[in-house]
Amino acid sequence: MQKRANFLFITKQDDIYTLSMTPELQDDLGTVGFVDFTQESHLEEGDTLVNLEAAKSVLELDSPIAGDIIEVNKAAVDNPSLLNSEKEEENWLVKLSNVNEEEFQALEK
Repeated sequence: MQKRANFLFITKQDDIYTLSMTPELQDDLGTVGFVDFTQESHLEEGDTLVNLEAAKSVLELDSPIAGDIIEVNKAAVDNPSLLNSEKEEENWLVKLSNVNEEEFQALEK
């Protein structure tokens, strides 16, 4: 199941929630040249998830949901342009667990 908020897709598979940029955000930013993920292991709604520098903008993305970070896209740190990829296995930002299901369901489809 996939929801969207804060220009991000939130895709739920089993108990893992993967956050990735929407195509609209990818287009608005242009080619991503720098990625700085939060060092926190837990996010509250509205906490900074990642800072991005791209061809058209510098942006701080906030998490639309609370949860525990179980994985970050480390490949994007070394190769930030992966976040511009159309491939879901390349363009994701973080994976969360321990997300409140009601918060997730409240997000727009």
